Amino acid sequence: MAEERAQQSKPADGTESHDPDFPEAFLAFMRQGWRDTELPVGPRPEVPNYAKRRAALSAAFPGETLVIPTGGEKVRANDTDHPFRPGSDFAYLTGDHDPDSVLVLRPNGSGHDATLFMRPRSSRKTDEFFRSRHGELWVGRRHTLGEKSTELGLPTADLTELDAALANCAPGRTRVLRGFDARVDTAVRPYDDARAEGQPARDRELAIAISELKLVKDEWEIAQLQEACDATVRGFEDVARALPADRSVSERLLEGIFALRARHEGNEVGYNSIVGAGEHATILHWVHNHGATRPGDLLLMDMGVENRHLYTADVTRVLPVDGRFTPLQRQVYDAVHAAQQAGIDIIKPGVAFRDVHLTAMRVLAEALKDLGLLPVSVDEAMDPASTVYRRWTLHGTSHMLGIDVHDCANARKETYRDGPLGEGYVLTVEPGLYFQPEDELVPEELRGIGVRIEDDILVTAAGAVNLSAGLPRASHEVETWLAEQREAGPRLPG
Repeated sequence: MAEERAQQSKPADGTESHDPDFPEAFLAFMRQGWRDTELPVGPRPEVPNYAKRRAALSAAFPGETLVIPTGGEKVRANDTDHPFRPGSDFAYLTGDHDPDSVLVLRPNGSGHDATLFMRPRSSRKTDEFFRSRHGELWVGRRHTLGEKSTELGLPTADLTELDAALANCAPGRTRVLRGFDARVDTAVRPYDDARAEGQPARDRELAIAISELKLVKDEWEIAQLQEACDATVRGFEDVARALPADRSVSERLLEGIFALRARHEGNEVGYNSIVGAGEHATILHWVHNHGATRPGDLLLMDMGVENRHLYTADVTRVLPVDGRFTPLQRQVYDAVHAAQQAGIDIIKPGVAFRDVHLTAMRVLAEALKDLGLLPVSVDEAMDPASTVYRRWTLHGTSHMLGIDVHDCANARKETYRDGPLGEGYVLTVEPGLYFQPEDELVPEELRGIGVRIEDDILVTAAGAVNLSAGLPRASHEVETWLAEQREAGPRLPG
């Protein structure tokens, strides 16, 4: 609510409460003597991919108006905002990265006409260009309507025309991707009161359809994911080169080194980096990163670069800080590696998504039995009525990956979690074992050990392709790789 109040308190003209009252002489002087410029834009090569996605969405909802907003900037503190990241579904359908834009698909009899409503560049006919928080002297040159249309292959309209366009949306024949833009949500009221996970049923069907389109990656998307994975490999190398074997360094230093690579080669990190040294590795979503490495401990790092088209990698590696696994650390690590490999090995079109998880979990259950931890047999532990092995594994083995780190989240259960894998799917495979420091059901020497190994896997007709294979996984290979990185020494992204 505080964020909503902060957003509402901003004047519509984009000025701020602390802006001075400029004298007329200054205003008159600022309004003259400006040379106009044009951006050297051309059609982006991936434009046909976006057009195909819009066509597929159009075919799913004939005769209906579809409204897909990207959302706006979010207040970080007072009058400063978080860096804007476009709504994933909106970006998937348009390629546009600017805030506040809205895609409207109107039925035309044979399909849909698409219009991108956007905030165009600051006109020199008003004072916005130098007075407004949206003005280009403050935030840089925005595209004109024509420039954006040329670049994205989409008809465009001024954002000021959106209210009128939404007012003409027919009740019962309009679907909205809700929760991104309060202005849109208010302008197009839900037609029904039927609820499905917090959204009107008709609108939820739109979110589902977009998510299920995203299940199959086209060649361009696969190339983006490969690019993100390759940059992520270099980021892990950067961290390994700066990780000392004989003294402590902060988790945040390592987080920052990876973030430098992500920001240099991509848009940003794809999610908050997890850098867990020692017992912090047992906390699944450890993002505080205020601990420090210690020689003799393990270091778990779950990190991914989001590339400039917003496709992200999601990779986890565990390193022995001093360069060598202890026998017990190696036993746990090798069990997780074996479980991951077993899951990867069965991946092919038609295999049930959940079978990847169950295959990996059986290997982990057998390892837990070998460690003397399971209170029952492996078969009993794997029984859905029991699953006691999960005390030390906790999470699922896989999720879809793409323009979101947890991609396709609105897809129906029967097409995702309970469905088969298809050619062109990209998923993670990331089993783990976590022995909490407070767990009195495990030997003391195991407490505080956490291991997860995660890779990004493309499903092809021939089976699995590991997009993040540039990083080693086997324990002896990890040790050799870490020594090689340290010998090479630190580097700046080139």
